[in-house]
Amino acid sequence: MLPEADILVVGGGLGGVAAALAACRAGRSVVLTEETDWIGGQLTSQAVPPDEHPWVERFGTTASYRRLREEIRRYYRHWYPLRAEALALSDLNPGAGRVSKLCHEPRVALAVLEGMLAPHRAAGRLTVLTEHRPISAESGNDVLRAVTLEDLRDGTRRTLAARYVLDATETGELLGLAGVEHANGAEARAEFDEPHAPDEAQPHNQQGITVCFALSHHEGEDHTIDRPEDFGFWRTYQPSFWPGPLLSFAAPDPRTLEPVPRTFVPNPDLDPLSVSADQSADAGDKELWGFRRVLARELHAPGAFDSDITLVNWPLNDYWLKPYIGQEAEALREARQLSLSLLYWLQTEAPRPDGGTGFPGLRIRPDVTDTTDGLAKAAYVRESRRIKAVTTVTEHDVAIDLVGPRGGTRHRDSVGVGSYRIDLHPSTGGDNYIDIGSVPFEIPLGALVPRRVRNLLPAGKNIGTTHITNGCYRLHPVEWNVGEVAGALAAHCVAEDVEPHQVQAEDKRFEEFARLLDRDGVQRHWPDVRGY
Repeated sequence: MLPEADILVVGGGLGGVAAALAACRAGRSVVLTEETDWIGGQLTSQAVPPDEHPWVERFGTTASYRRLREEIRRYYRHWYPLRAEALALSDLNPGAGRVSKLCHEPRVALAVLEGMLAPHRAAGRLTVLTEHRPISAESGNDVLRAVTLEDLRDGTRRTLAARYVLDATETGELLGLAGVEHANGAEARAEFDEPHAPDEAQPHNQQGITVCFALSHHEGEDHTIDRPEDFGFWRTYQPSFWPGPLLSFAAPDPRTLEPVPRTFVPNPDLDPLSVSADQSADAGDKELWGFRRVLARELHAPGAFDSDITLVNWPLNDYWLKPYIGQEAEALREARQLSLSLLYWLQTEAPRPDGGTGFPGLRIRPDVTDTTDGLAKAAYVRESRRIKAVTTVTEHDVAIDLVGPRGGTRHRDSVGVGSYRIDLHPSTGGDNYIDIGSVPFEIPLGALVPRRVRNLLPAGKNIGTTHITNGCYRLHPVEWNVGEVAGALAAHCVAEDVEPHQVQAEDKRFEEFARLLDRDGVQRHWPDVRGY
């Protein structure tokens, strides 16, 4: 028998976990559900090391996100055989990856997130239901009354009601189930006058998804997998906007679209302590092995590990033939086949620096992803359904070419900050990369408040952005910030018997809520920094 809860959080990714933590911290009772058997979303079940801005070690995140990062480092310092030089680093990067100043294994993030939730579960404030997916929702009079979830293990169905429901699913699933007004895919240029929007609305034009996987390399061994069913197709597939076959080491530079060769050298001799991760100076994506490396063997005592571990989330396995939202099963099957085909190509046909072909010593790591085939538990979904909100963030708020390097919209109701380039991967509408310089931005509370529904809040990538601005609001620290604020807002509304629309619209009520965020370490404005 499930306890009644003040707040139901559907979706246990980064936004959902942050929302549950914030609501529990405020003394509210919470039920948190998750479709996979791992909480953590991007960091864990999707196996995506964090994408972050260059100031992340000093400012530009919430205090709880900084705690998450430091607890991940603490885990490595406590349990791993780090060499003395690495152990002494305050800014330890366990994988010495280039995508982030903190690249780490999915299981470590899972352990830390579980630890952060543990006291609330022990106190009875928090109930976590993994392997539960929403299948229907009941609403009326602008209120979401209940959500029915299916237990994916045995088919049992549970209908849950709460005063506030937070949609922290990866695709904004509740928005569709509850008939909440939302956008999908690309808006027409006329709607917001965005320079990079298409002339006509394209709801099926969504960023590609990626099924990630982990690799190590063991010279002299043969770990070649069976030839994947769709390998024949993917081996010859060449997108019209690509410089050659997708399965090759040539791909467009996301920022210039010029063809650029990628390099691939497993277990390079470069000292991992010399690796710098600064996305504003160097995207770091041209050297594939080190880009999203999550364990660097040479940071540890000699002989502790016989290989690095790297996460494969590359241009070569971005999937965009079918939109994921609306065709989830078909798109996921094909995306999984693409990733397996990439692995098989790497093992058998990929050009080596010595002139040979194939790296049979590459071993997929099911132990890293906790799956039987070694692929991530869930696809990395970059673009969600997006709620029609009181405030919609557009290209005019954040694009550096439109606002200048120190411009950008300052919001009266800012509830957080973020920074990342507007980074859209190739899409199901046939678009190549759209990668635009942007400025450090604020997160307006109005982007979390639906225009109509009174007790549902977005808590992830489903806030009021556009297809374009989703490209910079979709990354790990922003998703966490959005979730944390959504959880805090729901808890505040329960405690004060007010509604989100009132908190956003009325200055006095917003100032009261903002003081709570300030107390909890939610940074709401930037110092003087430049966009990139």
